[in-house]
Amino acid sequence: MSIKDFTLDLSKLAFVYSGLSRAESIIAEKNGTLWTSDNRGGVTRIDPDGSMRTVGAIEGDTNGLAMDQEGNIYIANIGNGKIYKMDQQGNHVVILDEIDGQPLGAANYVFIDSKDRLWVSVSTRALPWFIAAAAPRPDGYIILIDDKGPRIVADGIYFTNEVRMDADEKYLYAAETMGNRVLRYPVLEDGLGEAEVFGPETFGLGGYPDGITFDAEGNLWVTHIIRNGLGVITPDGDYHVVFEDVRQDAVANAVSLVEQNALTPEAMYACVGPTLQFPASITFAGPDLKTAYLGSLAMPHLVKFQSPVAGLPMRHWK
Repeated sequence: MSIKDFTLDLSKLAFVYSGLSRAESIIAEKNGTLWTSDNRGGVTRIDPDGSMRTVGAIEGDTNGLAMDQEGNIYIANIGNGKIYKMDQQGNHVVILDEIDGQPLGAANYVFIDSKDRLWVSVSTRALPWFIAAAAPRPDGYIILIDDKGPRIVADGIYFTNEVRMDADEKYLYAAETMGNRVLRYPVLEDGLGEAEVFGPETFGLGGYPDGITFDAEGNLWVTHIIRNGLGVITPDGDYHVVFEDVRQDAVANAVSLVEQNALTPEAMYACVGPTLQFPASITFAGPDLKTAYLGSLAMPHLVKFQSPVAGLPMRHWK
């Protein structure tokens, strides 16, 4: 089957590991261990036998997660605007909380490349982050942290969400949530080049992208937060929906309010689906990297399905 033909009925989804809280981001290890973000402390560790425990004590909302080759977890805290490095016992330090003498703002995600550089997305300079969803503004940006220190390498983004690199690390891709599109930047020796749109110019009514993840064939999987859906952009830029659970009237109302710079939390949360609620990320796991998990802002569990294509291994997997 071509990935362009891959769709999935909602009845084929499995719901696993109940009892989570704001499991926005997921890390999968080779040994079967999963780690999810958790607003009750630091992260939740899910062992292969299904047992779960919260690790670390961090105030705010832990959001995007990444893991280095030593097993340390990097946490972007969208609630307090800080980037943490935490070991698997929960000991943690703040590695970044300001840039150019200013607070970071709503730190969203961390990506680690093959050179062990950190790429940090910041959704907005405003806190709380919902301000920039209610009334979109181009104040999101991307930070590069390497041996030269942290610096802004891309700016002017309408709510930067997850960032990823392709297998060759030729481009850095960014979900521009309130721009309703995915951007990509050429990766230069010391930063990023000019942005271009990757895939469709827009994902349609309320198709705001949140999480993005590559598979081993170069397809970019995209979660859509208020359409409660998942889609795929192929390397040639073609896009199709894999599944979604849409409340059309609620989405239309939310988009109308966004256009008026007046979105409310109540209008956003009215968009949760009966089956799926605010999927925010996708992670490939399992020994063959074909088990896909969705994290979310609203579901107390993870969503699981089998992918026809293996995921692209993350830095810690190698």
